[in-house]
This record gives sequence, C-alpha cells and structure tokens, in this order.
Amino acid sequence: MKTLKINSFEGKYAICTDKDKSYFAIERGELPSGVKKGDIILIDENGDITVKSAE
Repeated sequence: MKTLKINSFEGKYAICTDKDKSYFAIERGELPSGVKKGDIILIDENGDITVKSAE
C-alpha cells in the first residue's frame, strides 16, 4: 500500500509526497470530493484510493 500526503493543489492536480519525499501528481477527479491539503491518501495494490482526513 502506498501512503501519500497532499501538500498542495495546482490546477487539476493534487501534489503529494511519500515518506521518501518523492512527489506525485494525482488528478483531482481521481480523488473523493472534499479532500484538502494535509489529508493522507492510501492507495492499495488494486489502485483503490482511501483518504484519511488531516483533522
């Protein structure tokens, strides 16, 4: 499972980093509505995305 943190939003992309500080750009359309900066994205081996709120 891949764990990413949303650092910012640029246009239609959520800019995320993993534990090694590698950057990833995920299209907002692939994420559930209401995600925000600081949320944690979990991506399983099937590509399914779950979001854990930063709060």
